[in-house]
This record gives sequence, C-alpha cells and structure tokens, in this order.
Amino acid sequence: QVQVVESGGGLVQAGGSLRLSCAASGSIRRINDMGWYRQAPGKQRELVAVITTGGVTNYVDSVKGRFTISRDNAKNTVYLQMNSLKPEDTAVYYCKASTIRFTGAYDYWGQGTQVTVSS
Repeated sequence: QVQVVESGGGLVQAGGSLRLSCAASGSIRRINDMGWYRQAPGKQRELVAVITTGGVTNYVDSVKGRFTISRDNAKNTVYLQMNSLKPEDTAVYYCKASTIRFTGAYDYWGQGTQVTVSS
C-alpha cells in the first residue's frame, strides 16, 4: 500500500505565506516526479509546480517568483512554500507522487488540503 498525505493548508490574508508538506509512504521502490496541483471551485485541476528527483523544477506562470517547490528524497517528502499569496490562489491543493513499485509505475494522489486567501 502507498499513502500520500498533505498538510499545511489554512486561511491566510492576501500577501501572507503558507507552507504545504506532502509525505509519501509504503511499499515504494523509488519516487520520480512529485508535484502540487490545485483545483478551485468550478475550475479544472491545474499543475502548480513539479520537481524531479534531481531537483529540476517547473512552475505554472501565475506562481513563478512567489512559490517554491522543494523535496527531501530521504523522507519521500515534497514541500510548497507559498509567499505573497493572492485571493486567486484559493483552491484545494493536491500532491501527486509518481512512484515505481515492484509491480510497475503508479501515480498516487493525496486527499487535498484547503488553502483560502482572503482579500
């Protein structure tokens, strides 16, 4: 079994900061990319940021310069530091881990954590 658990969401005023964490655990041989996605009410889920095992990162344009993704490979954990938050960042944030298990390659999603930015 594999579990992906996010934490760190909450309510913050515009201009504030939050740090999200996501830990993957279970029968995993290796984790490749780890990423953060978000889904606002009435909108499709979108990629926010992704990081490879080697630390190469990619961001959606709307968060560049404000969000930073990082990971601790030893802990199978990925973080998202969110600064200068805007009301339009309000969404449920999901973590995805692209894993290699003994039976093949699988993507696992967390349950989501709510981020609400008030104006």
